[in-house]
Amino acid sequence: MVTAARELVRTAVVDADPDTVWALIGDFHGLAAWHPHVPPSEKDDDGAVRLFRVDGKVVARERLLSRDDAARSYTYTVLDPMLPISDYVATLAVRPHADGVSQVVWRADYRAEDAAVPQVEAVFGDGTYGTGLAALQARFA
Repeated sequence: MVTAARELVRTAVVDADPDTVWALIGDFHGLAAWHPHVPPSEKDDDGAVRLFRVDGKVVARERLLSRDDAARSYTYTVLDPMLPISDYVATLAVRPHADGVSQVVWRADYRAEDAAVPQVEAVFGDGTYGTGLAALQARFA
């Protein structure tokens, strides 16, 4: 198995100032407050890991690696990837955009074989990132 470094990026322009958008999405444990397809998360004992459960079963665990309120971003890693990937590190960030609105950037670096890339693009890129960003755009429209 030969894996290669990959990058996944989705962006959206949101009709609100960066501080307003960050106030909504900046809570690592608050993803379900704005993302329509993500269940509420639970904090682990040290508060750095969010656990997602479906029907009582943990389906995903993600660890917060860093958070920078001044830069309006946080970075996390997926601890138990459900896809054939490794070294998955993602960042969610809010940047100033023209006319006082925001650009939200959700990106990840990971390793995978060529055959896994379409699935990662569909599940994480479109299903998670794209859906969440579209929900933000609708919320602030």
